[in-house]
Amino acid sequence: MIGTRNRLEALISIHDVMPETRQQVQALLDQVLWSVPPHAVLLLVVPGRGWSEEDLAWLASLQRQGYPLAGHGWFHRCPPPRSVYHRLHSALLSRNVAEHLALDGDAIARLMRDNYQWFEQQGLVPPELYVPPAWASGPIIRSTLSSLPFHYYETITGIYNAETGQFRRLPLIGFEADTTGRALMLRLFNSVQLWLARWLRRPVRIAIHPYDEELHLARDLKAAVAAVRHPLTLHSSFVLPPGS
Repeated sequence: MIGTRNRLEALISIHDVMPETRQQVQALLDQVLWSVPPHAVLLLVVPGRGWSEEDLAWLASLQRQGYPLAGHGWFHRCPPPRSVYHRLHSALLSRNVAEHLALDGDAIARLMRDNYQWFEQQGLVPPELYVPPAWASGPIIRSTLSSLPFHYYETITGIYNAETGQFRRLPLIGFEADTTGRALMLRLFNSVQLWLARWLRRPVRIAIHPYDEELHLARDLKAAVAAVRHPLTLHSSFVLPPGS
């Protein structure tokens, strides 16, 4: 568990922002992240869900308040895995959400373009950052990313700048543990990532999912947020150094 003595510089994000998680996301903003400035909380939006006019008005309101939006897949669901890699990824990390792993490179590129255009079609400022569900990019090559409208792409190990071709390694911690076994694995993973952040002298990414406050690592989540000394933005020099 993270102690408040371990002060963190952190890039904070909330994943899986969609109509069915609206209540949970708003509760996280109001009750867990109330002390963090809106511009320092990335909201990862899933466009291909059943967005009503009321839901879209809520999302637009959050953007006007200063919360930056990021693209996050399309359906956030995928068919049963076929490849060995996808089956392992599903069992250990992603369950049934890593939709990129069920697609080829061309289909992934189309999904990303559709994601970006959705924001424009809803009258929202389109995002600079794209985060594949479960950080699973799938079989898409970096040269293709440079032709897509997003500037930055997040993976499980860091953030890639498609304009410059540079990659910034940034440790990551998360709290989506719905079983005791996953809680133990995540605690170990988080400990390694925090050690890596100190060793690299880098900020840590804090990835929050809508139901984390109801799961096994809720106390760890609150302790991590309480330990944040510097909430960072995507364009902070600690996250993306000048020229990256």
